[in-house]
Amino acid sequence: MDTDQINDGRMSHILAAILEYVRIRPNACDTTEGIHNWWIDWKGETESTILTQRALEHLEANGDMQRITLGGRTLWRLNKGDSEH
Repeated sequence: MDTDQINDGRMSHILAAILEYVRIRPNACDTTEGIHNWWIDWKGETESTILTQRALEHLEANGDMQRITLGGRTLWRLNKGDSEH
């Protein structure tokens, strides 16, 4: 298995974990670090928050997640299609 396949597998895992988390908890909102540490089951392995950030940006581009700024911090939440910021 090459590195691209490993990274694709990890990215798929991260994307699925985030979407499952917000499906169960549609009002969840957290920082990239919080999502990385609490929303994703890494199964005992450590991974860089960069992959989580990339996954969130991908989900934002697809319209699934929304980035908001609150108190100078960037938070992520399910994009419910509203215009509240």
